[in-house]
Amino acid sequence: MAQEIERKFLVTGDFKPLAHASSHIVQGYISSARGRTVRVRIRDEKAYLTIKGPSNATGTSRFEWEKEILPEEARELMKLCEPGLIDKRRYMVRSSSGHLFEVDEFYGENQGLVMAEVELQAEDEPFEKPPFIGKEVTGDIRYYNSHLMKCPFTTW
Repeated sequence: MAQEIERKFLVTGDFKPLAHASSHIVQGYISSARGRTVRVRIRDEKAYLTIKGPSNATGTSRFEWEKEILPEEARELMKLCEPGLIDKRRYMVRSSSGHLFEVDEFYGENQGLVMAEVELQAEDEPFEKPPFIGKEVTGDIRYYNSHLMKCPFTTW
């Protein structure tokens, strides 16, 4: 099984000039139960079905399975999703140490939230934080996309 190891941070500085690519993402959740989410995502012209398991105690690691599906299938599956969608633009920024930071700028009811994730090979893997990285929010469920769908950032 695939294991996702990532850390999340709020973004406090200007990151866009450092981005080498970006994409538009719309996603919904067929199931957003804590510890077992089923997500449908359309990212530009591609689509994915993703299943995630429960996070470990630190919120850093969890099971993740993802399969590319046809965009038409994703649009049909979106009709089965729970109310609320996540709409965001993802920017790809490589740090000077080589780690890839995915910076999400949220729209709609999550407007104003900008968050960065870095995927790691091990929970204790060292990495350099770019200057735009702020407070760490790894493990804080308020910042999980499945939670933002139910309790948007603008309502906090």
